[in-house]
Amino acid sequence: MRKVISVFLPTWATDRLSRRLGTAAPTRETPVVLAGREGNRRAVLAVNDSARRLGIWPGMAATQAQALLPDLATFEAEPDEDAAHLARLAAWALKRYSPVVAADAPDGLAIDATGATHLHGGEYPMLNDIVLRLGQAGIEAKAAMASTYGAAHALARTMPMQINVHDFPSEKRALGLAPVRALRLPAETVLGLKVMGLERVRDLLARPRAPLVHRFGTELSRRLDQATGHIAEPITPVVVPDLISVTRGFPEPISAPETLQRYTGLLVDDLCVRLEKGGMGARKLDLLFHRIDARVEAIRIGTAKPGREPKHLSRLLLSRLETVDPGFGVERMTLTALVAEPLDYKPTGTLGEKARADVTTLVDTLASRVGAERLYRMALVESDLPERSVRRVAPLSNPTSLRWPENWPRPSRLFSPPEPITTVALLPDHPPATFTWRNTRHRVIRADGPERMHGEWIRSDAEMLGTRDYFHVEDEAGLRFWLFRKSESVHPDTGPHHWFMHGLFA
Repeated sequence: MRKVISVFLPTWATDRLSRRLGTAAPTRETPVVLAGREGNRRAVLAVNDSARRLGIWPGMAATQAQALLPDLATFEAEPDEDAAHLARLAAWALKRYSPVVAADAPDGLAIDATGATHLHGGEYPMLNDIVLRLGQAGIEAKAAMASTYGAAHALARTMPMQINVHDFPSEKRALGLAPVRALRLPAETVLGLKVMGLERVRDLLARPRAPLVHRFGTELSRRLDQATGHIAEPITPVVVPDLISVTRGFPEPISAPETLQRYTGLLVDDLCVRLEKGGMGARKLDLLFHRIDARVEAIRIGTAKPGREPKHLSRLLLSRLETVDPGFGVERMTLTALVAEPLDYKPTGTLGEKARADVTTLVDTLASRVGAERLYRMALVESDLPERSVRRVAPLSNPTSLRWPENWPRPSRLFSPPEPITTVALLPDHPPATFTWRNTRHRVIRADGPERMHGEWIRSDAEMLGTRDYFHVEDEAGLRFWLFRKSESVHPDTGPHHWFMHGLFA
């Protein structure tokens, strides 16, 4: 099923103003409006949330708004600049989320996420990431995913939640409850429908279509069909001019798999020639299939390192070709190096020295099959606490210079969080004689320790006061464990103690 996202930016113009003014921008509690010419009068074109709550709306006369709120902060509207920056935002979303992204002026983005949600952990994580990142940049956002853009557009602007994901049955019910203005109809049409008592989409769906079209025109029927999926609403991707891209058009539409494979290989060859001329290597590629019905199918692949090996890139693209629906035919194919980095080939070894194995091809193949987010390796991080001293990094990232302490070994398997155990200790400052972990009792025959660790002062005072005494113990069966005794007292030698299992040695 098709998955389309509508990102709604309710205060896009005022948010952009705040970002432009920086520290000189009004606070969020200050009512702000952007005013400009609307026909022969000066009107309010955009408002922030504070102004909206106080009864100021777009379309109101600027003098009327100023009379209602004498302390209203009024700025000049810049609709052309807002549209230009919205296109830049669409280009950012294109590089990060999906090969098919378009600006939906004046306050939104359209994203065809079909086949791309798994790259971001699923539907909810993808939408949450979009809203979170925009929020961190000072841009308020809501996002909805549906099977059609008309439905996603309506739900993003009418549902109260910031994130909305619907399958077809729930999407149909939610769309029916949406007001008719959510169908992107002209204001006079919405007013005329309201006079007739037709205020929600379900009211329109329950009425015969012919009388409505006769009275309000074909636009009403077209928007209804787009929202319900009876007619297609293609999304034309935003064009980023500075990207390396190659295109092939066809006098007759193509659809056979072997033909698509052949032209995919030819496009890769052309792109690699251009990359080589610029001394660049591709890190992320988008292959777009422009169908004759104006719909765009897309494939996105990524590589662990910059590369321009045609055989390898072709293999990655062809492995995803089965996800493409050519429909009634493809009239144009475009291959774009969405992310490209400088690439200088280096010798793999010197005379008499064995060359190091290159696993880049293996990493790229696995990433295309299971997802790049599932491939990683562990690297050390400077931290006093063991569970914070490792982190996930990219499979082929450069090694760090950090090493484990040589005088105190660390376990091969670390539990996060540490698991509580019950112990019997003969002496307070010694390792336990026995301990019970996961309903199994172990008797300790050898032990080494303690190694005392304190909490990190930069995080909190309470953590700094706590201590851990680690012991490396071995039981009767020869299994070796990493245990610690935790104290949260100001005086760790006299405070209450709790024991935990933190790791296993190989």
